[in-house]
Amino acid sequence: MEWVEITASTVEAAKERALEQLGVAEGDAEIQVVQEPKTGLFGRVRGEARVRARVQPTSPRPKRSRGGKGRGDAQRSPKPRGDGQGGQRAPKPKGDKQQGGRQDGGRGGDRKAAGAAGASSVAPAGGASKKKEEDEMADGVTLEEQAAVAKEFLDGLIKVMELEATVEIRTLDDETVELAVDGEGLGMLVGPRGTTLAALQDVTRTVVQGRYTAKTDRILVDVARYRERRSAALSRFAKEQADLVISSGEERTLEPMSPADRKVVHDAINEVDGVTTRSEGEDARRHVVIAPAG
Repeated sequence: MEWVEITASTVEAAKERALEQLGVAEGDAEIQVVQEPKTGLFGRVRGEARVRARVQPTSPRPKRSRGGKGRGDAQRSPKPRGDGQGGQRAPKPKGDKQQGGRQDGGRGGDRKAAGAAGASSVAPAGGASKKKEEDEMADGVTLEEQAAVAKEFLDGLIKVMELEATVEIRTLDDETVELAVDGEGLGMLVGPRGTTLAALQDVTRTVVQGRYTAKTDRILVDVARYRERRSAALSRFAKEQADLVISSGEERTLEPMSPADRKVVHDAINEVDGVTTRSEGEDARRHVVIAPAG
């Protein structure tokens, strides 16, 4: 089972969201805390909680010995059993084992072992068949259909919260759509530094995944043009850092960012001559380095 990575304002909220997306109870999941929010000045919480989770893999069934006389066979003695007419049926000699014998010893043990082997060989095939079916279903779902489900969910959420807002589907490129929520008094859907907005996007993607078996990392959610304004500010900041790299001739390492923010930085620096960018670090510590070109 592949890992899923979830962010939220608290570790508990991230765990709950991960369990909801996996569709299992906490005892059936394996959860790793990647990052915890930090407490800043005056007790204000900075950053987000990030966890990785997957369905806990099941242990393989123990293999049963095939053929030969095992310890269990030595301890098990044949017992007489009724013949259906009130009499006793004597156990057959060992020489009859190849002509049928009892199912709980000798060849019968081999039959059970063969049956277990057959079941184990069928299981992967069934799993592969199911995965193939899911992949075909994912390939048959268009991005427009996924966006329609996301819009339906956001429209319903706005109605329940009694907010004055509209939801518009915007195509950013051939593989990315954005659900733009515009209106008045939408700060509660953005949250400090966009933490609530990030959670709203995760929930929206989960809803789409519940309807279609398909990847949803190309579905973005924006509220009151927060992402648009942040991208513009981040682009200006990246170009300022590029000017410092050009004047000093030394690399500059930026703070860890989300994949979306790193893309904004890379795109902004591509427009500046004399500098280049690269990403370093893993998971929540991944960041952009701006370096002199050449």
